[in-house]
Amino acid sequence: MTITQWFIFFLAIQVIHFLGTWKLYVRAGRQAWEAAVPVYNAVVLMKIINRPWWWTILLFIPIVNLIMFPVVWTETARSFGFNSYKDTALVVLTCGLYLFYINYATDTPHIKERDLNPKSSNGEWVSSILFAVVAATIVHTYFMQPFTIPSSSLEKTLLVGDYLFVSKFHYGARTPMTTVATPMLHDSIPVAHVKSYASKPQLPYFRLPGFQSIKRNDIVVFSWPVDTLIDIRPAHMYGSVRKPIDKKSNYVKRCVGLPGDSLEVRDGYVYINGERNQLPDRAKLQFSYRMITNENISQSTFINRYEITDGVGRLRDNSGYYLPAATEEAADRLGNRQGQVNMIKDITPKGIADNDIFPYAASIPNNRDNFAPIYIPEQGKTVAITPESIPFYKRIIEVYEGYEMGLDNTIAVNGSEVTLNGNPITEYTFKQDYYWLMGDNRHNSQDARAWGYVPYNHVVGKPVFVWFSLDPNKKGFLNRIRWDRVFTTVGGDGELTSYRYHFLVVLLLYFGFNFFRKKKKQQKKA
Repeated sequence: MTITQWFIFFLAIQVIHFLGTWKLYVRAGRQAWEAAVPVYNAVVLMKIINRPWWWTILLFIPIVNLIMFPVVWTETARSFGFNSYKDTALVVLTCGLYLFYINYATDTPHIKERDLNPKSSNGEWVSSILFAVVAATIVHTYFMQPFTIPSSSLEKTLLVGDYLFVSKFHYGARTPMTTVATPMLHDSIPVAHVKSYASKPQLPYFRLPGFQSIKRNDIVVFSWPVDTLIDIRPAHMYGSVRKPIDKKSNYVKRCVGLPGDSLEVRDGYVYINGERNQLPDRAKLQFSYRMITNENISQSTFINRYEITDGVGRLRDNSGYYLPAATEEAADRLGNRQGQVNMIKDITPKGIADNDIFPYAASIPNNRDNFAPIYIPEQGKTVAITPESIPFYKRIIEVYEGYEMGLDNTIAVNGSEVTLNGNPITEYTFKQDYYWLMGDNRHNSQDARAWGYVPYNHVVGKPVFVWFSLDPNKKGFLNRIRWDRVFTTVGGDGELTSYRYHFLVVLLLYFGFNFFRKKKKQQKKA
């Protein structure tokens, strides 16, 4: 929906509210016109139902308002004596239209000093759960979101089994675009495996101010740009469907290319503006290797001594092992083992094209390890559009700055001419910034090499804290806990530092303070 359509919708809601409640305002000692003034009418209504004014704010927060509107409708009915389960069911099931009946067909007085406490333990439970969900949804959407690392694309910085907190406020929280969705769920309902949201109506993209911009080598959580899968579970992947931006699956990668950069990949290493990108201390690139050796090496040795966690297989000719992912340090150590060992890095040579690699053009022989220089689009910058350059920018124009922005853009190439919606186009100016995000595990990461640029409006947040971590390669719950990763920061240089003991001290002080405070209160009462 466009801004104009949303404005018309908002006015329609105000008219419905006025027609359904103006007599109730009068019965409560207010003026009829107060029911007609947008926003102000909600503030007045909070006074009528004897609830705090800040509930008005909750009515305008997407997803949260899906909970708050039924609550306010119910509270309005109860403020005029309609307290039964039947009344509650009718006001909720009719989406508040039951208030029309109370407004026009009854003359019950306003109960100014009504009891706000739930009449039963069930009511108390429902009230507590509703507001717990409201609070959690606000925190989840605007401040901090839990996230689990499912793959090894960022080993050794983020490990499979890490449980993170992702900050929404570092880069600025992206407000929800999907207005009708199940709170606290992303794109599907567990067990049922059906959509947890309605695709329409959609709010325009908006991001609250953040206190930092995305920096090179930042680890970023983002909405997977090409996600069209109805069910993303590996064994059930199928599609396709146009997903709202904020309901696309969340991915996490390292930002190696910023808007305006010229980026190139040479033998798996990223070069920015001609210079090799230097990763932070904690980041370790991984590559696939063929290990030629006659020695028999156990899986546990690979895991425990060399930290090779992606599994190891025998080569088909039984001449050694295939290592899907190993750091260069681990490869060097393996190569220096006693006996004859030959470590061969599995690099695809320059000039060999891979049709699954962006921009999927036969004339541009990119592959996972060697990538011709490309320009990372920057907001406000203009590029020349030719049949040779359009493969890089077609998805941007048609999708990211096309239908995802409410525009119906179609690119076509006719000989030496490129057209946009039937009109010749020779240049294009970008409407937003784009980023290039890759995994450190070069040969086991689905990243920008596969789908291209990540638009800024797809950025979700910044991982800041690992609060828990389980090693999937070990048995027994306690043995699986990576104690050295519990309560550690994601960013920073140098050795990883766990703050678990600091947390435990703070926790003990908190509980100790509460214990003695309660004890002191009990002594005073005695």
